[in-house]
Amino acid sequence: MKQKKEITDITQQAIDVLKNEAKGILEVAANLDHQFEKAVDLICRSKGRLVVSGIGKSGIVGQKIVATLNSTGTRALFLHPVEAMHGDLGIVGPKDVFLGLSNSGETEELTGLIPTIRNVGCRVIAFTGNTHSSLARQSDIVINVGVKKEACPLGLAPTTSTTALMAMGDALAVSLSIRKDFKSSDFQRFHPGGSLGRRLALNVSEIMLTGDRVPAVPVKTPIEEALAVLDRQNLGALLVVRKNNTLAGILTDGDLRRLYLAKEPLSGGPVDSIMTKNPLTVHPDSPVYDALNILEQHQVTALPVTAAGKKVCGILHLHDILGKGAFKFNGR
Repeated sequence: MKQKKEITDITQQAIDVLKNEAKGILEVAANLDHQFEKAVDLICRSKGRLVVSGIGKSGIVGQKIVATLNSTGTRALFLHPVEAMHGDLGIVGPKDVFLGLSNSGETEELTGLIPTIRNVGCRVIAFTGNTHSSLARQSDIVINVGVKKEACPLGLAPTTSTTALMAMGDALAVSLSIRKDFKSSDFQRFHPGGSLGRRLALNVSEIMLTGDRVPAVPVKTPIEEALAVLDRQNLGALLVVRKNNTLAGILTDGDLRRLYLAKEPLSGGPVDSIMTKNPLTVHPDSPVYDALNILEQHQVTALPVTAAGKKVCGILHLHDILGKGAFKFNGR
């Protein structure tokens, strides 16, 4: 019994951390203003690269931001502030835009670099939690990434602040990709060697499951028989079809959990009495990348594939896009 209480306490602590960090991101979102749009415009107009710099935890986050930018159509590189002052500054040109990352805005290694960066001819953007800091005063555009409270109980270790900083980096990368009309074909071009990139270049019809591999039952199939098919096919989803092979609905493992928790009867009737009607679908000619976006947006793992008139052509599972054992969205 004592061990169970300890696990409960630890789990609650983890929940508190997650809630704190989520709250921090919402605080940053609430503070976002026209400066963000100015930053996107500046980077889009630039003929050079986005040079991202930071030290410590901010530097680690900066490297992640650079990776995301490069994979979504914005040329970027990471510049360590100390190495920059010992020769690496030569990679920065006057057409580049500089993005400095510092929660306090008083990181000496970074703030000491800014005058030299400006002498090169770069415009400067700051992601900082202190809009009155040295970094902010030396920057052309200031984005407020400040949070009220760190998740660390001592308030010392960068936790919520680094999460908010990374989220703002994602917001910048996504906004830039939308402004540049970045497409799935571009994603494939930047990921030519990866199996995910190759699959994203395909159409749904090329990787969907068809024929006997599609878990499907007629609308009036008894629930017990439908559950047996759902369990046997092991895809987490079961298509419910009419006599003319048009889609009537879908039954998923998630539906069963919700029905169980709601104490709804799971026997004694036809499967169409508990199925989800008008489920999300994808066309066989759709790009796999579009299907992946639907799966991620709605947090589902399988999509019925239907043609004109809701004719069932197959089913697409997340594993068939990402590969077995790589159960994650967007390569994260």
